[in-house]
Amino acid sequence: MIGKLKGVIDSYGEDHVIIDVQGVGYVVQCSARTLQRLPKPGEAAALSIETHVREDAIRLYGFLSDVERDWFRLMQVVQGVGAKVALAILSTLDPGGLATAIATNDKAAIARAPGVGPKLAQRLCAELKDKAPAFGHVDPSLAQLSGALEDRKLPQPVADAISALANLGYPQAQAVAAVAAAAKAAGDGAGTAQLIRLGLKELSK
Repeated sequence: MIGKLKGVIDSYGEDHVIIDVQGVGYVVQCSARTLQRLPKPGEAAALSIETHVREDAIRLYGFLSDVERDWFRLMQVVQGVGAKVALAILSTLDPGGLATAIATNDKAAIARAPGVGPKLAQRLCAELKDKAPAFGHVDPSLAQLSGALEDRKLPQPVADAISALANLGYPQAQAVAAVAAAAKAAGDGAGTAQLIRLGLKELSK
């Protein structure tokens, strides 16, 4: 099995790159985000590889980091997510953004990927939320806050502040993260107005 390729970029296709490794050209499927970040033909490159062996084909999938490859593997344990959908999600969200979206139950962010509907986005969040902090360096308190929001167990000032920021047009994941940082800075007993003010300050950074 191939786990890594290091060579020279030979050429690009719509969804793949050909890497020349000592005269052998390997066709490697990649996310759009990965393809955009690879160098020009003739320049050196290295990719972490996931090898899929089928009866009729061997496919190589390439990633700029082991974390991205780990997310590619992990997403495919969810029913309805194959290699194509996993690459589409990684084309839309980088590993950190994906981890945050899952940890904060931001289904809309995941559903922006081609081929991902609301039900599949919900399934991804539900089945992978316990793994997101470990994979994406997500603040565990952020994941807990988001879970409490879903369960309607948040202190009222915190819930109201998140709602206020969301009403201003900020995505829920950003609103939750900003209020989480604000609550940490303000300490227990902070009021809604203070949390909104500090949250807006976080969002402006």
